[in-house]
Amino acid sequence: MKPLPVVILCGGKGTRLKQLTEDVPKPLIEVGGRPILWHLMRFFAHQGHREFILCLGYKGEAVKRWFMEHQPWEAEDFTLTFSPDSRRVRTHAPEPEPWTITFADTGEDTNTGGRIKRVERYVKGRSFLATYGDGLSDVDLGALQRFHRRSGRLATLTAVRPASQFGILELGPKDAVKAFQEKPRMTSWVNGGFFVFEKGVFGYLGDNDILERAPFERLAADGQIGAYRHEGFWECMDTYQDNLRLNRAWHEGKAPWKIWENR
Repeated sequence: MKPLPVVILCGGKGTRLKQLTEDVPKPLIEVGGRPILWHLMRFFAHQGHREFILCLGYKGEAVKRWFMEHQPWEAEDFTLTFSPDSRRVRTHAPEPEPWTITFADTGEDTNTGGRIKRVERYVKGRSFLATYGDGLSDVDLGALQRFHRRSGRLATLTAVRPASQFGILELGPKDAVKAFQEKPRMTSWVNGGFFVFEKGVFGYLGDNDILERAPFERLAADGQIGAYRHEGFWECMDTYQDNLRLNRAWHEGKAPWKIWENR
């Protein structure tokens, strides 16, 4: 499938991870010694999508600084240069094509839909990918794009069924506990991010909309949003325990999102 620009929401305050986000923004919280944002971008780049638009907000300067001061690859394989407008960074690595990164200041307190609306001028072409800056998956982006194309809709989200946060009880007569299920996979589908959007989506976005509310509700009412069902790995990093779990998976060699080596 054709490479598309990737919009990544990197501006939230990560209040549920406050013990980690007082010093760094959520996208820079480390998994396996690298920011979760690096893992996410490496995932997209491995599947051919190397143009990134980062929607910055809370501690956005720290994200810029990381790309200037740290090297995602070994020193001899990595160089960093700025374009004249100082918003784009090009990283040259042992890949068929370089990464191109646009840093877009979308406001400290802007909601998710508003952040995407504010980067409209940086999105070239008719389609683009988008995702949150705190979720990892092994979703096949090519299959996601093909599903989107076949649907003819303006928007496609990736639907996932994560594990329940709680153990489930099976109750019998007289309230006897018959069985336990330790955090089974949910039967309902939830929005896992990893979107494909047509540029017509910008017409549904207000300057400070919450993407998952009015814009998605309007798209659904118009029959313009579909769900690609992903049965594979998906995890978001909302809490400190989530961060510990992702780090443990990485260090144990059980990181399904690491497709640049796993496949």
